[in-house]
Amino acid sequence: MKMHSLLPVAAASALLALAACSTEPETITGGGPQDDMAAELANAAPVELPPSVKESKTYRCKDNTIVYVDFLSGDKSANVRTDKAAPPTLVKAEEAGKPMVAEGYSLEGKGSSITLTLPGKGSQSCKA
Repeated sequence: MKMHSLLPVAAASALLALAACSTEPETITGGGPQDDMAAELANAAPVELPPSVKESKTYRCKDNTIVYVDFLSGDKSANVRTDKAAPPTLVKAEEAGKPMVAEGYSLEGKGSSITLTLPGKGSQSCKA
């Protein structure tokens, strides 16, 4: 197709697109519909967000195993992994500074030195 025959087709397409537009003015009003859940939301209990990762450390333990620990905000929980690609195990404490535990797991301390118990293994010290 030559350029001379494309120009009328393009012009007709543009006019057709403009003809589809509404020429009526649009009215915008304030207020909108009433919120059916406004009272329920106002009286709802506050939501506690899940803890975020505060610090991540890699430790080498006394038996030469490597563990990966993500300490979470609030200082009452951590994620422990024995393999970087493995899903984490969440260990928790009732209060900050107390040992964090889960079934078979126990984690005490933070920073450069921790004491860790893994399932099927005894308690051992680990250093970052």
